[in-house]
Amino acid sequence: MTRHLILLFTAFLITGTAVLAEQKSPMDRSSAPIHIKSDQLLTDNNRKMATFSGNVAARQGDLTIYSDKLVVSYSETGDEISNAEAFGAVRIVQSERRAQADHAIYDAKGGRLILDGNPKVFQHNDLISGKTITYYLDQDKSEVTSGADSRVEAVIHPREKRSDGRPGKK
Repeated sequence: MTRHLILLFTAFLITGTAVLAEQKSPMDRSSAPIHIKSDQLLTDNNRKMATFSGNVAARQGDLTIYSDKLVVSYSETGDEISNAEAFGAVRIVQSERRAQADHAIYDAKGGRLILDGNPKVFQHNDLISGKTITYYLDQDKSEVTSGADSRVEAVIHPREKRSDGRPGKK
């Protein structure tokens, strides 16, 4: 069961990296150890599920995912993740990039991560929000949709320019 959890969370955390990374990290995160802390862990081998609850923090390399509860489902063979679902106060942190939502689903087969429940993504002072933020991990693209009572919003601050006219850091 421990081997399955490690495989599962490696896949989950790697996808979180792709979601937030504009620049590729020089570190090979898939080979880094995974550290998961929670108040409770419940595994159900018959249902091929593992549920971490209470102050969940899953960290691998420079990426950390926080939530109130994380439910991981395995494939029928038990050697792959089929999906992972984070509930309550979901936060994803990687360097200067952050995301937050009430709920997140990682769909392994579809290669996407879906944030809903007031999702927002921040980098430096920039912000994007909408009803749902979907990241297509294999295609390196994202989609932000609006709702009946809200629109997609992006706040993008201009970069400072260096004395030679090239973009500088924010």
